[in-house]
Amino acid sequence: MGNPSAREKMPVIMQVVPELGPGGAEQGCIDIAAELTRAGAKALVVSHGGSRMHELARGGALHIQLPVHSKNPLVMWQNIGRIKKLIQKYNVDIVHARSRAPAWSCFRACRGTDAKFMTTCHAPYNFDSDLKKFYNSSIMRGERVIAISRYVAHYLYENYRLDQNRIRIIHRGIALEKFHPTAVTPERLITLAREWRIPDGAPIVMLPGRLTRWKGHHVLIDAIAKLDRKDIFCILIGADQGRTGYRLELENTIKEKGLGGNVRIVDHCNDMPAAYMLATVVVSASTDPEGFGRIPVEAQAMGRPIIATDHGGAQETIVRGETGWLIPPGDSSALSRAIKEALSLDPGQRAILATRAMAHIANNFTREKMCDETLNVYAELLEEKLSGVRKLGKTDMPGKGLDLKIAAR
Repeated sequence: MGNPSAREKMPVIMQVVPELGPGGAEQGCIDIAAELTRAGAKALVVSHGGSRMHELARGGALHIQLPVHSKNPLVMWQNIGRIKKLIQKYNVDIVHARSRAPAWSCFRACRGTDAKFMTTCHAPYNFDSDLKKFYNSSIMRGERVIAISRYVAHYLYENYRLDQNRIRIIHRGIALEKFHPTAVTPERLITLAREWRIPDGAPIVMLPGRLTRWKGHHVLIDAIAKLDRKDIFCILIGADQGRTGYRLELENTIKEKGLGGNVRIVDHCNDMPAAYMLATVVVSASTDPEGFGRIPVEAQAMGRPIIATDHGGAQETIVRGETGWLIPPGDSSALSRAIKEALSLDPGQRAILATRAMAHIANNFTREKMCDETLNVYAELLEEKLSGVRKLGKTDMPGKGLDLKIAAR
């Protein structure tokens, strides 16, 4: 039955993420923390800090700074004691680790306490040795493991034989009040177009993604060269994050192919909704499969034609032939043909594609849906904690999230 005092307390959920930067894991953490506060729970976030700490405060969550970003075994070991003290101080009900290094510390810290432990797997982690595979396995140790796509869930089962009843597939979700064509003012479009020196009237092919080789920038450059159209303007959006050698390689390739006036690399963009609205076609050319892939979802939400590689999470977020194109990875000829087809759409065809794409995202990949389903997992664990009975269900969890205030009573 659980003791009465436990049933009366406000649920306390502690998320642990390495740092609060621009990534999808961090965005999900911030969104869930705000939703927990709205649901009447106490939301704690432990991280090393970062540029988005103010977003947590705005949502009503408490941030606690610890070196949970470190992969140093000594620091990870010291974090066990630090996290255990937080569990005891705040009477934490659930510890939710969102990365491998902190997951090890959290897993150990929860031992000997009443806290439930769960994780989110954000990617199919590579491993080339038994040691690396063991390091990755911290994510598999949660009483529940959220996979951000069916592709990631399959990876967990195939490589770690994780009990499918412990897996919950919850796709990432985006804020439609931000990623919607009507949310972008003309002034924002003009500002960005001037900043990037975009030629008036030029068809814009855009690839957002940090400058790392597996994002496929070189594949897109080859595809643009194959099109042999001087009216197209291609923008590669993303910071090199210290990979100056790769950036130089891309710049040299652009020059060698005679595309200096057609392809431009710009640093990280702080107004992606406006960037998408400038695009005629959006491309996600990743040569390695992504666990989810934020770009195809954001582009569809903005009603833009999207071309992505036919593997990983993109297969779950794009409706082939209806909301976008899926092409073989690394195939610049196929990418070139898809770009040509997308650019040839007349206004009516573009409107139909945009309507389908926006409806698809609104029905399946919203922040609200992600939050509902995540709170549902928290409620499962809270019920187990109070009843003392483990209730494992099936892999997919449809339906609305439970009210945490009710679940904890």
